[in-house]
Amino acid sequence: MSSGRFVTFEGIEGCGKSTQIKLLSDWLKTRQPNHYLTREPGGTRSGSAIRKILLSEQTETLTPIAECMLYYADRFQHIEEVIRPRLKEGRLVISDRYHDSTLAYQGYARGIPLDFLNEIWIRSGIALDPDLTILLDLDPQIGLQRSLEKLRAQNLDESRFEQESLEFHVRVREGFLELSKLHPERYFVVDASGSVQEIHEQITKYFLGALASWRLRS
Repeated sequence: MSSGRFVTFEGIEGCGKSTQIKLLSDWLKTRQPNHYLTREPGGTRSGSAIRKILLSEQTETLTPIAECMLYYADRFQHIEEVIRPRLKEGRLVISDRYHDSTLAYQGYARGIPLDFLNEIWIRSGIALDPDLTILLDLDPQIGLQRSLEKLRAQNLDESRFEQESLEFHVRVREGFLELSKLHPERYFVVDASGSVQEIHEQITKYFLGALASWRLRS
């Protein structure tokens, strides 16, 4: 039985992850139809409840460590309930955000020591690393504007992080770029300032090579 592959999309608010994941999924329908899309937080039923706490602007102030533990609770349930079972089926799993977001947001931006975050990750006993991480890199000022416009248009109460300062989001971006340098073997960094189609073409071109090297079941 062949094992599946795990792909994650990362980036600051408004970088276009959701759009590019949808386009990639449409492109994959004739190449790898048995793929599965998920997200963090909120990839499970319990995770959906956690997502409301973490992203709602109505949420009272959370300490960095309390916020961090909620993300880990969501992720560990997500791995055991959703990701690992589908990988065992030989499927391609694509997640909108994953562990690198915790390192970037709660580590680099909030200031929680990375050693502490990584120790929790390793000691959990269920840590699972992606085969590929696609980072959509964008100027935070542009991303924040895009994200707020999208949330208003969709009438979504998920703007808690958009309320943070521009300096916070600059640190998040810097964190992601630093992680891409620490893990070049799995990171593919895309300039997200281009058009939607240009970004999509870069991702699919890279994916052709990845699919050719992965043994996956349709």
